[in-house]
This record gives sequence, C-alpha cells and structure tokens, in this order.
Amino acid sequence: MRKVLIVDGHSILFAWKELAALHAGKPEIARSRLAEILLRYSDSSGVNVVLVYDGRGPKANLDESEDRLQIFYSKAGQSADALIERFVVKYASEYAITVATDDNMERTTVTTFGAQWISSGELRSEIEFSEKDLAERLKSLRKR
Repeated sequence: MRKVLIVDGHSILFAWKELAALHAGKPEIARSRLAEILLRYSDSSGVNVVLVYDGRGPKANLDESEDRLQIFYSKAGQSADALIERFVVKYASEYAITVATDDNMERTTVTTFGAQWISSGELRSEIEFSEKDLAERLKSLRKR
C-alpha cells in the first residue's frame, strides 16, 4: 500500500521555531521553506506528501503539484482540518495515510477514520532520520 503523509501546514509552521519566526515576517517564504523540506523528505523516503493550508478563495484548490508533493488550500471559510478529514475519509482504504499535526481534535478525528497520526516533533525526527538514511545509502554507493 502506497504511503501518503498529509501535513497540516499552519500547525507545523507555528510548531517549528525557525519557520514560525520566518512566518511572522515573510509568510510566503516560510511556506516555501516548509514545502522544500517536505519535498526533500518525499524524495529521500519515497512517501508522497500532501501539504494543506487554510483557505484562500472561493473553492478548495491545488496551488502547486510536483510528482511527490501537492499543496492544497481549503476554500475561504473552510479550515485545512476539514479538507484533511475529507482526504482521509476518501482515501484511507486505498493508501497508508499519516497526518502530521499538533491539533488534538484533528488527531482524534483522522485516527477515527483510519489514518495514523504524528506530531510536529515526530515529523521533524522522521525527516532527520530520512535525510541521514539517504546520506548513508549514497555514501555506501560511492564506496562501490
């Protein structure tokens, strides 16, 4: 079963101190930085990533799409949580979904619908582990 990580964008932005500080002055740059981090994680781990933010516009939309990273904004007036929940309900039977958020209510909801949950701290650890693992694999290949 293919793995998918759904990231509650603002939850992670505000939980990671360096991104929260950046977001305070330059929110677009903070969002781009988070996307870069998640794209590298996807490349090193093979996990597809869906990054979701609270709404901007009359309907939910896909802001950017890479092969392994998709960025969605919920429609105006709708929370990212609602969009994340819809994704989990619709796709939990097809994919092994993990949701990264520090929102306790969101955690309860997505696990009820069949997804796994990780905190912002656990996500950071997963990313660091994946980067170290990739570095070790590359080092091993260079020795051959």
